[in-house]
Amino acid sequence: MRVLMFGWEFPPHIAGGLGTACYGMTRGLARNGVEVTFVMPRAYGDEDRRFVHVVNASDVEALYNMTDGGADDILKKMSFIHIDSNMVPYISPEEYASYHEEYVKSGRKVWSTTDVWKQRYTFSGKYGANLMEEVARYAVVAAQVAKELEGKFDVIHAHDWLTYFAGIAAKRVSGKPLVVHMHATEYDRSGENINTQTYAIERAGMHAADMVIAVSNLTRNIVIEKYGVPADRVVTVHNAVRFAENSAAAPERGVKDKIVTFLGRITYQKGPDYFVEAAAKVLKRVPNVRFVMAGSGDMMNHVIRRVARLGIADRFHFTGFLRGEDVHKMFQLSDVYIMPSVSEPFGISPLEAMRSNVPVIISKQSGVAEVLDYAVKVDYWDVDAMADAIYGLITYPALSKMFAEKGLEEVTGLKWNNAAAKIKAVYEQAIERKK
Repeated sequence: MRVLMFGWEFPPHIAGGLGTACYGMTRGLARNGVEVTFVMPRAYGDEDRRFVHVVNASDVEALYNMTDGGADDILKKMSFIHIDSNMVPYISPEEYASYHEEYVKSGRKVWSTTDVWKQRYTFSGKYGANLMEEVARYAVVAAQVAKELEGKFDVIHAHDWLTYFAGIAAKRVSGKPLVVHMHATEYDRSGENINTQTYAIERAGMHAADMVIAVSNLTRNIVIEKYGVPADRVVTVHNAVRFAENSAAAPERGVKDKIVTFLGRITYQKGPDYFVEAAAKVLKRVPNVRFVMAGSGDMMNHVIRRVARLGIADRFHFTGFLRGEDVHKMFQLSDVYIMPSVSEPFGISPLEAMRSNVPVIISKQSGVAEVLDYAVKVDYWDVDAMADAIYGLITYPALSKMFAEKGLEEVTGLKWNNAAAKIKAVYEQAIERKK
């Protein structure tokens, strides 16, 4: 089986769990006899290509008439560029202002939908102020790629809303079945105060798809209830974790204090403010604890100010965004990992922490809670329960050891090969529906 896959990021250049999931998934699919051509806006050349053929959309010359099939309806809907802070969830308002100012100064104009696209478009592959322009042009390139690869793939797979228009365009050109993967909905990112344009893209993608993959039952229910997708077309496939081929030796610790780590985007969805409140409660009972917040996001300044007001700044460390081996080192240095997400479709980071033999605390409002028995589960808003869980794991060695050992044993069974086998079955279902 051959798959034409559209994604927005791929390791080592990632902004979050999406790229990590795509990497593990493509490796797992390869081991299940599936050939994957992975198209991304911008490839850097240092991606691991042993299990996947990577196509750099920035290298594709899209000689494509925008009014002639494929992307025409899509482009008509993208006739203006207006991005607000909700549209770019991976950058802070300060970064957004900078991106937007740079974009305005460039004097670039929105192209006409009657134009013929005659040149390459260099994608940033990031989440900047012209994100929607990139999403639309990516759809044009996707149609061109699908035309060039005609007869060389059996199914199309698009990851998250950024690539849904690309998937739709490729389906229109090729007639092949489309599978879309919902890693996070707009309701996860924004609560009930959703960005209607993002929601519309998500809905269009899922309704155009032959099958929808949700990363958890939590996400599947949102897809069915909030987007009106028929239940028989939505399948849950939980994410997995990949064990490093060569695990480096644990870094040397410079402190004797216990270390409790939060790793993720510092934004509303991830619940960083609840982590801070729980930390303050723990420090009233146990002073020799250090709390690490690894990540970046729009709530960073708010969190720093709150830490200062609580008088715990000397116990708090902000590392900024970590990736690759630095993430693994941070887990190795940690005594407890906590993911207090307000809404988490899945959440790969707890699996990565457990893989490093670290006990974890997760919110009950996360998809990963569906597959883990040996994680302490609390409501994200219950900072007292969160503080009690942290206190228990850093104070009672036997408890910590039990969760670490059982957790490692449990996470070892969550393999991408198994998840990929389920995804392959979804492909087969989509192909069958198309007949």
